[in-house]
Amino acid sequence: MRPERPRRLRRDAIRPLVAETSLSPTDFIAPLFVDATATAPRPIPSMPGHERLSLDAVVERAHELEEAGVRGVIVFGIPDRKDADGSRAWADDGIVQRAVRHLDERTDLTIITDVCLCEYTEHGHCGVLAHDARKATGSMTVENDATLAALARTAGSHADAGADIVAPSAMMDGQVGAIRTALDDAGHEDIAILSYAVKYESAYYGPFREAADGAPAFGDRRHYQMDPHNRREARREVELDIDEGADMVMVKPAMTYLDIVRDIRETVSVPVAAYHVSGEYAMLVAADERGWLDREATAMEAAVSMKRAGADLIITYFAKELAQRLSGRSR
Repeated sequence: MRPERPRRLRRDAIRPLVAETSLSPTDFIAPLFVDATATAPRPIPSMPGHERLSLDAVVERAHELEEAGVRGVIVFGIPDRKDADGSRAWADDGIVQRAVRHLDERTDLTIITDVCLCEYTEHGHCGVLAHDARKATGSMTVENDATLAALARTAGSHADAGADIVAPSAMMDGQVGAIRTALDDAGHEDIAILSYAVKYESAYYGPFREAADGAPAFGDRRHYQMDPHNRREARREVELDIDEGADMVMVKPAMTYLDIVRDIRETVSVPVAAYHVSGEYAMLVAADERGWLDREATAMEAAVSMKRAGADLIITYFAKELAQRLSGRSR
C-alpha cells in the first residue's frame, strides 16, 4: 500500500486551487460610529484605529472603505442628548438619519443601520423601562411589548433616510414582525431586515459600549440577551425571526460562538452574518501591540474561521485592512 501524502496538495502553486474556503472584500461589513457632537474624529481608546466620526468624517471614511473594496457599512449613532424614552433614535434630524442621508448621496455603499435604543436612553438599556425598574435593578428592567413601537418607529425613520437594510439588535420578542409590518405599511417593502437573531449576553462588548456610549447605567441585559450557556435556543430565535420576516440573521459574538454559526448555517437558507465584536477585535490588537501576535495574520485567520463555519457576511472592525490585503492594496 502506498503511503498517503496529503502534503502534495500544500505546495504554494496548488494550495489556492484546492482551498475549501475563500474570502472576498465584499464579505465584510464595516461598523461606523457617528457622533452628533463631534467636529473631528475622536479616537476610541479601547479600540485603537477606530474613532467616533463627524458627519463629514464618516463620508471620508466611507470612501476609504469603498477604495479598499468593502461594499457595506453598519451605522451606529451617538446622539447630542438622551432621554428616558430614547426619542433621538427615531428623530428625523437624528445623527443616524443625517449620516444615512450623507452616505446615500455621496457613496455607493450598502447602508445598514443598527436599530436599538441603548445609545439614546439615559439608562442605557435597549428598550422602555418598567416604572419600578430603577429600584428593582435585579429583576426584569425592560418592557418588551412597549419597546416594539419605538423600534418600529426607529427602523421606519432609517428607511425614510435612505437605509438599505435595518438591523434590530434589542433582542425584544416580536421585534422583527413589528418592524416588518411598519416598513410595509409605510411603503418600504423593499427594505431588508438583518436581525440580530442570536445575540448573547457577552463579556466581549465592553469596547463597543465605550465607543457608542451605550453601557447600562444599572443592572445588566441578561433578561433579554441570550444566555451563553444555551445552544438549542439559538435555532429557536432564528426560526422565530425568519417567520416574522427577517431576510438575514446574525450571530453575535462570532469567534467564541462559531458552533452557533455552524448550527444556524445548517438550519436555514437565508444569509447568515457573524459579528466579530469589539472585544474580539481589542484582544487581537492588544496582543499585536505587545508583540505576542501578528495583527493582520490573526485577523485574517479569524475571518477565515467565520467563513468556514458558514457565515456569508462578516461584520468586523478589521474590514478595511482585510479588504486591502485581499485586493492587493495593503499599505
